[in-house]
Amino acid sequence: MKYEGSIYRPPSEAYSLLIQVTTGCSHNKCTFCPLYKDKRFKIKSFQEIEEDIREAARYRSVGKVFLCDGDALIIPQKKLVPIFESINRNLRGVERIGLYGNAKSILRKTPDELVQLKNLGLKIVYLGVETGNSELLEKIRKGVTYSQLVEAGRKVKEAGILLSVTVLLGIGGVEKSMEHARDTARILSDIDPDYASALTLMMVPGTPIYDDFIQGKFVIPDQYGCLKEIGMILEQSNFTDCFFTSNHASNYLPVKARMPKEKEKVVRLIEEVIQKGQSSVLRSENMRAL
Repeated sequence: MKYEGSIYRPPSEAYSLLIQVTTGCSHNKCTFCPLYKDKRFKIKSFQEIEEDIREAARYRSVGKVFLCDGDALIIPQKKLVPIFESINRNLRGVERIGLYGNAKSILRKTPDELVQLKNLGLKIVYLGVETGNSELLEKIRKGVTYSQLVEAGRKVKEAGILLSVTVLLGIGGVEKSMEHARDTARILSDIDPDYASALTLMMVPGTPIYDDFIQGKFVIPDQYGCLKEIGMILEQSNFTDCFFTSNHASNYLPVKARMPKEKEKVVRLIEEVIQKGQSSVLRSENMRAL
């Protein structure tokens, strides 16, 4: 398999076959993200991708496939469909294909195109929302608006594809912490995803937000401030049926909850940890990671 640069995938794709169909991220302007700064965005050639697929086919059957890098859905439909067809033709046992899709790339697809991909095996799309606060979306250079994020998320669901969204604790700093949490609960309610997960902001040198942090222009909430955010997000969100997690290595407190069934229980747990100052149950700083 010919991977270029570092490869990233969601925690739920830990045992998936990773096929790199693009390098980098088509947007790559978010102020908090260091992941794809080491490479230019490009779509790999079909020949190169199919060589990887055929190589993987020699070793084992594959249950799940994840298409890397940061936004595989940006690939034009006429180039993306043959990739799916090659996966189905060459790999045994594929039950699910997943990928990252940003809001702009989702909105570029027609409903029929998304359904076509679903019928070819696309079972889950991961959408980075980060925050529901419009001011923060602009400040972190997300490149999309609140309404575009909602429209994109709903479009995936309407195509019959599972939707997993991520939000970012701490991205509003201390100053905008509660506004961020409140508005993020609102956008999650409006999108109503099948899965939602919270990550916690990491200060990484080389990112614009890190520069603001060093200059004292941005103050990140402490561990209990981040817990207050996730507590408010969970308390104020209204889901139809969503599995919510904060099991990513960046988080201080792992949380898993079927929403809305387990809402009260998990909110009480978070409140208890905050009130009692139970730092022993929280992940230490030196154990946190991207």
